[in-house]
Amino acid sequence: MTQPPRTRDANTREDCEALDRADPLALARAQFTLPDGVIYLDGHSLGPATHAALARVERTAREEWREGLIRSWNTAGWIDLPRSVGAKLARLIGVAEGDVIVTDSVSVNLFKLGAAALPVAKSRTIIVEDSEFPTDQYVAEGLTALSGAAMMRVGEHQGILALQQTGGVLIRSIVNYRSSDTVDVAAFEEIARASGGVIVWDLSHATGVLDLRLGAKGARLATGCTYKFLNGGPGAPAFVYVHDELAGKIASPISGWFGHADPFAFNAAYAPCEGVSRFAAGTPGVLSLAALDAALDAFENVDLKHIAAKTGALGDLVIARADAMGLATISPRNWTKRGGHISLLHDQGYAIVQALVARKIIPDFRAPNAMRFGVAPLYVRFVEVWDAMDQLADILETRAWDKPEFHARSKVT
Repeated sequence: MTQPPRTRDANTREDCEALDRADPLALARAQFTLPDGVIYLDGHSLGPATHAALARVERTAREEWREGLIRSWNTAGWIDLPRSVGAKLARLIGVAEGDVIVTDSVSVNLFKLGAAALPVAKSRTIIVEDSEFPTDQYVAEGLTALSGAAMMRVGEHQGILALQQTGGVLIRSIVNYRSSDTVDVAAFEEIARASGGVIVWDLSHATGVLDLRLGAKGARLATGCTYKFLNGGPGAPAFVYVHDELAGKIASPISGWFGHADPFAFNAAYAPCEGVSRFAAGTPGVLSLAALDAALDAFENVDLKHIAAKTGALGDLVIARADAMGLATISPRNWTKRGGHISLLHDQGYAIVQALVARKIIPDFRAPNAMRFGVAPLYVRFVEVWDAMDQLADILETRAWDKPEFHARSKVT
């Protein structure tokens, strides 16, 4: 495993400038169109635009849609985008190109994969931890209500034990959305196979910052979003991964026409596609897919080991500076057990984040008290983390956060 730079030796801003000069990913930043003067540390919620993505949307809209009209499904290759973009994503998660398709949202895909997994699991039990991202829990509730399967909501880190005991279906994020804690995929999959259980992995906070290698670790089912560290744009479509050996044994509960083996035959009866394509449903959103397709080019020829190492190093720097301020963190200190964001705790976390935003430093907040600082390795620089932490220290020392406008809650936090 590639080791991260020694950020524990970064004691000055000049040290961080030196780390940036030595960064093998430094040139990737030029592909992003970031507002002047903004330090963006919220890529774990919404990645910034790339120049290529904006240009691609413009071309797709003005040329392919406006001029080509419906012909562009063929002439511009719209019909193939779910699979061709899926192939790019396959490299980032470490699986075979043909095992990934872009479709729907994470919520819909969790439902599809959870329902598909029930018939091949040892028991009809859906397991989810109470620390899991809320949509994963809500989908589990809804799926059990519709299917008649048993619902098990267990405590944090107890999901794998429940799976071992029941042989059911575990819905589990590889990176926890609050703490950034990661999971040992290979060990979990070994337990799943031994127990007759199945794991549906949520990759939403993992893809684009970790060297996942899901195929080598035995993962069989997964979904993830593309608008966070993958920079696909607000509401960009999600993706589904199904290992080829399992794909023919399971069925999507949504028999949409794009998942049909011959959609333009317009047959009355449903016949699923081979492989993961059976998990496609309705007509894909071409503008969003085009933006995502271009955005993923930022990862082309990038070594995923460098991605993971820089993610770890940037996170180490956040934690070191936070320690000096006396701020607690719920994120792992070992970079190999952590994702791409660091959660620092403060009872006035929401107001502090708003004070940072007012200074053009953009992290985010998660109730009740977590300030999340995202360290996306393609565009975040070490010196930016240093400067952001300087501003955080000043806000804490001067109580600059204690203004009425910083306490007013917005709809989106």
